[in-house]
Amino acid sequence: MSKMVKKLRPSDYWRIGEHESWFADMAAKGLHLKKMGIQFAKFEKGEPKKTRYRIEVSIKKKMTPEQMQMYSESGWDYVTRYGYFHVFSSAEELDAPELHTDPAEQSYTLKELDKKLASNAIIVVISLLLIIGMQSSIFFLDGTPTLALVKDGGIQQIIISFFLAYSAYHSLKASISIHALRRNLIEGKSIDHHASWKKHYRLHSTIAFLFTVVIGLSAIIPFITLVKMDTKTLPETSLDLPIVRLADVEENPAMVREEPSYMSDNVDWGNRYTYNWSPLAPVQYETDEQGVVPGEMWADGSGEYSPSISTEVYQLSISTLSNQLMSDLIERHRFEDSREDYIETEHPELDRLIVYEEETRKKVFASNGTTVMYVQYYGYADVNTIIENIVAKFTLISD
Repeated sequence: MSKMVKKLRPSDYWRIGEHESWFADMAAKGLHLKKMGIQFAKFEKGEPKKTRYRIEVSIKKKMTPEQMQMYSESGWDYVTRYGYFHVFSSAEELDAPELHTDPAEQSYTLKELDKKLASNAIIVVISLLLIIGMQSSIFFLDGTPTLALVKDGGIQQIIISFFLAYSAYHSLKASISIHALRRNLIEGKSIDHHASWKKHYRLHSTIAFLFTVVIGLSAIIPFITLVKMDTKTLPETSLDLPIVRLADVEENPAMVREEPSYMSDNVDWGNRYTYNWSPLAPVQYETDEQGVVPGEMWADGSGEYSPSISTEVYQLSISTLSNQLMSDLIERHRFEDSREDYIETEHPELDRLIVYEEETRKKVFASNGTTVMYVQYYGYADVNTIIENIVAKFTLISD
């Protein structure tokens, strides 16, 4: 039983001369072409032979029996096809005549393919621009590109964009190359059937390997995110987590937890903590916590005093992202507030500290090393109490 061997094929399907040369070199090593795939070619292992290969282009994916019979009578056997390219072989000792002796005449076989590839390239490039435009909205529509990159699956979007861009480049290059080949044939320049294929082969092998690794890792990321993501009801007693607790800010023993306003999957979403993961922020926490102080009223008489707090924590893989992430968090959470109302202040234990404060609403944005924290609080506690708790949590993270 003959043994079949797979080989990564040369990079660009339109490089006719390089493919012909590669097939011949493989045959000289005892590997005889049997089938072509998108990325691999299948060879039958046998005795080394000096074999000539020629590629005929036809916009029709099947050669007519008449054409195959005509070539066979001239000493050329049909081997296989890939796309619009049909491969014929002939033992070198047969000295079979060339399929085409007039380059200008051969150029007509590329005419329809030239038009089709040009049309495909235009469609692919336009589609790429539309897709990139839509994907860019994820990053720039609300002015928070770093937050999208860290939190909202931005890495996958970038990888997909690079893959689509490479595909468009490949399609455009195919169109330009076939057009140039046709022009050369019209000018009487024959195809080089012994063109060197090794340089492009090494380049293609490297690119194929990198794309396989990157796309493979990109495909794994969503599954890791789903496995690691978790949301639970926040216990009333303190957890050993880098989050600011409402009880620590209020410091009021009379405060109790407010009755759940929304329950789903056995989670009290008014008092919950969520853990997330991404390659750029492998540690992420989001929390919401609500309380009420029985018998105590808001100053405006709107009801019982019911303070609340929300926290977002991001421990980054790359510390240089922290400043832009802080800026994006402010942009995401400032709503109608003026950016000028977010005041940056100095703190001896923090790299950066930005505070927004009004009577009952405080927002604090802090960073230290690779960690960025955002805390939003509704209540009457002093903002310095919030900052002290944030510093304590940064200490917990660093430990």
